[in-house]
Amino acid sequence: MKILWVVAGALVTPDYRVLLSRRPAGKNLAGFWEYPGGKIESGETPEQALCRELAEELRLDINPRDLTPLSFASHDYDAFHLVMPLFVCRKWAGEPVGAEGQGIEFVDAKTVGEDPEKHPMAPADVVLSDALRAWTRRQTSL
Repeated sequence: MKILWVVAGALVTPDYRVLLSRRPAGKNLAGFWEYPGGKIESGETPEQALCRELAEELRLDINPRDLTPLSFASHDYDAFHLVMPLFVCRKWAGEPVGAEGQGIEFVDAKTVGEDPEKHPMAPADVVLSDALRAWTRRQTSL
């Protein structure tokens, strides 16, 4: 089975809201919500790939030094196996826009992924939401 390496970012605001992106019609898993990001190209580090993807998808400028690794997902889909590290980002320049036609929404990071009716998530992103909720609760209890 082919292994696909992608990277995702949890863009977390000072009041602990995280940006989710909705996969547009015509794409695999259309309609599901996910953490923005994308494929890691040959010769890129995960951090470089995430900065490039967030610039393309959301029109944000992010310094790779502002990314902190949090967790990863490893998930079997029908045609491939996905490996996806998740980085937390608390600092970026610009206002996010759905530059590729995708919907975007900031949601409470303490409860992200807990309401599959409101924000159905791609399967690999469900695991990442568990890690992000735990991280957020640790951060807000300090």
